[in-house]
Amino acid sequence: MSNPIQPLIITLVTFCFVGVSLVSQAENFDATREKIESAMAGANRPDKDAVRDKNRKPVETLEFFGLRDDMTIIELLPGAGWYTRILAPVMRKNGKLSVAYGTGRIQENLLGNDGFDKVRVLAEDAKLYRPEDARFYTLENATIKARKTDMVLTFRNYHNFDEAGRMAMNEAASEALKEGGIYAVVDHTRRHMEGDGPENRRRFDPVKAIKEIQSAGFELEDYAILHARPDDELRYEVGRKTVTGNTDRWALKFKKVAKVEK
Repeated sequence: MSNPIQPLIITLVTFCFVGVSLVSQAENFDATREKIESAMAGANRPDKDAVRDKNRKPVETLEFFGLRDDMTIIELLPGAGWYTRILAPVMRKNGKLSVAYGTGRIQENLLGNDGFDKVRVLAEDAKLYRPEDARFYTLENATIKARKTDMVLTFRNYHNFDEAGRMAMNEAASEALKEGGIYAVVDHTRRHMEGDGPENRRRFDPVKAIKEIQSAGFELEDYAILHARPDDELRYEVGRKTVTGNTDRWALKFKKVAKVEK
């Protein structure tokens, strides 16, 4: 069975966003690329992280989003720090990296290490939890005390939240970003308009994500097919051995737009 989602995104973007470039036209990325590649080859980077480079394509992904080493950026929900271990060395000299939400593991295991001392932790009062008997997590007190940020990134986290949690995160990202700032989101693909089931908890409909994120004050600037996997039938939980490492994922690049005065 073919994967219908990528053609659907192409149709949606072409119809609704005339003039959007389908290929990221990155400029002056060489210096940042060198730093990303150096971070990926770092002696202290775990081997298990490096094994995933081929699948996650961090150089290409960060180039698509337009990362530059002199930006101010925030990574949401860094987990165990797979991307943090790349971003922190890249931003250390000329830029600024902050992390927010679910930062406990990297605070304990990473941020105290050499080279990670400049990473700031924001929104420490945020409450991330899964209500009793709930399928998804929610997010409260989500405000990030940062403004005029260049880029907010989150990788494979959007699916974890209920609607209220997603809205809280999107609105907090919008508040933290400068006008024209980039909201970069990657997640596992769910079939369009498919309801919740036992095999799709960690998947999310990209068309639904576009609509939700636009409602928080963003416009879709671009999307990438870097992580397209046509042989992923979107039928199974991403944790299954037959699917792990080969999930179809969407990468969406949003730009914060100016508020219209009423």
